[in-house]
Amino acid sequence: MAAALALSETVRGTTSPNPPVGAVILAADGSRAGEGATQPPGGPHAEVVALRQAGERARGGTAVVTLEPCAGHGRTPPCTDALLAAGVAAVRYAVADPHPEFGGGAERLRAAGVDVAGGLLAEEAATGPLRAWLHTVRTGRPHVTWKYAATLDGRVAAADGTSRWISGPVSRAEVHAIRAAADAVVVGTGTVRADDPWLTVRGPDGALAARQPLRVVVGESGIPEGSRVLDGAARTVHLRTRDPAEVVAVLGERGVVDVLLEGGPTLAGAFVRAGRVDRLLAYVAPTLLGDGPVALGPAGVSTVTEAHRWRVEGVTMSGDDVRIAAVPATGEEDG
Repeated sequence: MAAALALSETVRGTTSPNPPVGAVILAADGSRAGEGATQPPGGPHAEVVALRQAGERARGGTAVVTLEPCAGHGRTPPCTDALLAAGVAAVRYAVADPHPEFGGGAERLRAAGVDVAGGLLAEEAATGPLRAWLHTVRTGRPHVTWKYAATLDGRVAAADGTSRWISGPVSRAEVHAIRAAADAVVVGTGTVRADDPWLTVRGPDGALAARQPLRVVVGESGIPEGSRVLDGAARTVHLRTRDPAEVVAVLGERGVVDVLLEGGPTLAGAFVRAGRVDRLLAYVAPTLLGDGPVALGPAGVSTVTEAHRWRVEGVTMSGDDVRIAAVPATGEEDG
């Protein structure tokens, strides 16, 4: 399953609105016979890619998949049909498919005599490659991760507005990897005017990656002529609204599943206030500024009892910076 999860990571950002799934086919003797990951929309799912590679060696073998095989017919036939046709004897999956149209594959396979079991490395899959897709299926809206870099005293820029660079090179490289896995990157018109960001995915040598996320600029004012987001490096959409719920809804209609919010304090505050931030990634640099804008603007909080509570998922080092991952708390505690 760890190998299947690694395969699913390689296709994040390329499969939406389908989930990024990885699959490994083990032959009857336990040796690896085939592997694959979900192809872009309209292409084969992970199980089919792996079965094609395995060929006849799949018969009597085991399919290991990060998501329960689909049982419904969308752009492609059900993966359950492909597994049954290949003659696999067993299926192991990480996460059950909650989709009302395509779930239920496990029961269909069991009814056909296949040995099926789920839950293997389920948490790793659900909080990793499948996080955004599972959120979208369950809520009907794209998953939004708010990413920001700040100093130890919470500043995202100095008093004169300069912010390059608060975070270190390791953190900046990691952010490019996060962008690469996203469907869309969102900023406000204020950030475009102040920083003129490119919002592209680039390698260590500065070269553009082959695949770029959709660049989304939010705000009623225009985008200044000559801004880098208007070049041909990636597609750009300007949504003339200040309503985060509307932004998320429009992106959902475009098939976007995984959104990376990189806007400034004003836009971040609006998204938090509207309940449209599903995860945050904070890169905290060992630096003090003492003045300058803070990471979060007005977020609808006037007293401590109204604070937005978060649960920390993990704290790791990113070079010299501290990386904090958190999700909204399901409940609030005193203290």
